[in-house]
This record gives sequence, C-alpha cells and structure tokens, in this order.
Amino acid sequence: MPNFYTHPNALCDAPEENIGEGTRIWAFAHVLPEAKIGKDCNICDGVFVENEVVVGDRVTVKCGVQLWDGVTLEDDVFVGPNATFTNDRFPRSRAYLEDYLKTVIRKGATIGANATILPGIEVGPNAMVGAGTVVTKSVPANAIIVGNPGRIIGYVDANNVAAYAIAPSSFENLEPGQSADLGVSGCSLHRMKLVQDMRGRLTVGEYEDDIPFTPKRYFMVFDVPSQEVRGEHAHKECEQFLICIRGSCSVLLDDGEQRCEIKLDSPDKGVFMPAGTWGTQYKYSGDAVLLVFASHGYDPNDYIRTYDEFKQYKKAD
Repeated sequence: MPNFYTHPNALCDAPEENIGEGTRIWAFAHVLPEAKIGKDCNICDGVFVENEVVVGDRVTVKCGVQLWDGVTLEDDVFVGPNATFTNDRFPRSRAYLEDYLKTVIRKGATIGANATILPGIEVGPNAMVGAGTVVTKSVPANAIIVGNPGRIIGYVDANNVAAYAIAPSSFENLEPGQSADLGVSGCSLHRMKLVQDMRGRLTVGEYEDDIPFTPKRYFMVFDVPSQEVRGEHAHKECEQFLICIRGSCSVLLDDGEQRCEIKLDSPDKGVFMPAGTWGTQYKYSGDAVLLVFASHGYDPNDYIRTYDEFKQYKKAD
C-alpha cells in the first residue's frame, strides 16, 4: 500500500517512490510518471503536474493549477487557485523546445490566486505574490509584489506580516545629533544637525560622532525608475550610512531575524547599516538622490549577494 493518498478520481502515473509520505492527491488531478512530489503535500482538484516538475515538502497547490516542465516548488510553498505557470517565452503550436526555461518558487513563498508567472522566473524565499499579479521579473526574498506588471509594494517581516516602519513621531522626537535603535541588530536612525535661515538650509555631520565610522568611499544612487529595487545584498565587513539628500526612498534592513523599513525623505535623516545587514532600497521618487558613505573601499569578496547565502552566513556568525 502506498504511504500517500490518491482520490479514486485522480490519476497518478508516478511510481510510489516519487510521492512523499502523507501527500494527498485529490479528484481529477493528474500527475505524470516522472514528476516528484515531497511529503505532506496537498494537490487539490484539477491540478496537472507534468514530468519535469519537482515539488518539495508541505506544499499546497490549490485547484486548477498546471505545473509544466521546468517548474520547481520548494518546501512550504503555497500556490493559490488557477495560478498560471509558463515555460516558453514564444510558444507556437507543435513547436517544442529541447529544454524548457526553469521557474523556481523558493521555500515558503506564496503565489496568489490567478497570478501569472512568466518562464525563467525565480520567486525568492518567503515572498508573497498577490492575486492576479503578472510576474515578469524575478522576485527578491520576502518581497510583496502586486499588479500587472508586478511591482514591489513592501516586504514581510519574520512573522509574515508587513515589515514595520518607524513612526514619523519617533524621528521628530529626536534632537539633532541623536539616534534611535531600529530593532534590527546594530541598525539605527539618526537625526543630523540642520541649520536654516533666509539664505537656505545646511545639514552637517561629523565622522565617528554623527556618522559612526570614518568613510573610505562614497557613492550616490539617482535616476532610479520607481519600480526598480537597489541593494539586495549584505557586507561581511563594510558598514554603510545612508542619507537621501533629495526626494525619497525606502530602506529595508534585515538581520536574518528582524526586519525594519524606513522612509528616507529629508537630508537630515540618516540610517546606519552595520556589516552583516541585508539591505534593500526601493520606492524611489523620481527626483531621489541617495548618498551612501562606506567604511571600506570596494571589495567584491566582501559582498553576500543571495539571501540564502546571507541566512547561512548569519547562522555561522
């Protein structure tokens, strides 16, 4: 007897060793012979699973979903009803590819009902794709994406709710030269000194006092299309201090356990981001200019460029 359940009206052509213990395959689902499905999965009514498909453990695939060749769902993924996966950018009748583009939905991600995922896309760990979203680009870890085409509107925190932003009053209550802890390891919000009179305004900071290190490098980010995301990496040694000197942008800080989102919208507001922090910047206004001071010169070996690598780095730290 197989150690998984197949409804009498389902068709499972895959051998028993390809289906994990405790998995349930419901009515009118069809699983082809070479598909691999993990433990404790729920394959709902009317789901079609093609041959070159890998499904991890504890995955839920709701009614009316087709998983085509090249699709991988990692552990704990949720796929809502009638979500559509694709594997060919230029499909033609009776034209077959030698190898289909790979689509990977990483661990813990959610795909909402009726979402469409273009081929060759990676949806990052714990990301949330809203109902009806058309995903045309890979989605970062923890991002919340909605619309057509999909746009990032926020990030989830470690408890799968929208990442919090510090209340505006918290910044307003800071005196010039003061800082506030953000609840993410070592990260802090700073109110820079601001001088203003009839001639204009001036903001100033002193290194190792207002800015917690002496910079060896700076760079500025500007002319960023509002839908684009910058950063998406961490540093092993380099510390950074961010000030949006014109316009506004949002900064997401992540230490692997806690996340915080801050809107930088005035030149006297700065964020300190220590080494070992996953940083993302997005929601740029059209006129935004982000100034970043760095404690180290550029070193490509100092970068941690994937969120999976970052999580492993933090565990080993």
